[in-house]
Amino acid sequence: KILNFAHGDIIMVGAYIAFFAITKFSLPFPLAVLAAIVVCTMLGVMIERLAYKPLRQATSLAVLITAIGVSYFLQNGAQLLWSASPKMFPAIISSGALKIGNLSIAYLTLVTIATCIVVMICLTLFINRTKTGSAMRACSEDKDAARLMGINVNGIISLTFAIGSGLAAVAAV
Repeated sequence: KILNFAHGDIIMVGAYIAFFAITKFSLPFPLAVLAAIVVCTMLGVMIERLAYKPLRQATSLAVLITAIGVSYFLQNGAQLLWSASPKMFPAIISSGALKIGNLSIAYLTLVTIATCIVVMICLTLFINRTKTGSAMRACSEDKDAARLMGINVNGIISLTFAIGSGLAAVAAV
């Protein structure tokens, strides 16, 4: 029940990491995606530990203001690091399209849809079929009851931020 306004900014960081991994370091696309996932995961955990963890018992207004502050921090940090000039992400998938009669679907669209389906299936299976997923659902419902059941609530919240930030990197690319 934490509103993370900085999530979109984590997506931005993931896009920049993948972009520079491909253009400046000549990494292949899968390694660039992996680099973006690793950096965004670490960034998400760091944001949670530094900005949100100290506010677990604070009012929702304090958390909201902090979330906006983290978002501004990431935006301005990115602007200082990478400038505000537009950058063109290199084409990874051919620009062709699947044609079925009069219908034309770009290959990029098909890959995006397939990636989303795979990620959503994996995330749903993780949340619904693992012990950690059950702990995440329990923490979401009632943190105090989850703590009484022996769940490390702080660890689960950090893991949730890590997973969300890692998925933000996938969304970025």
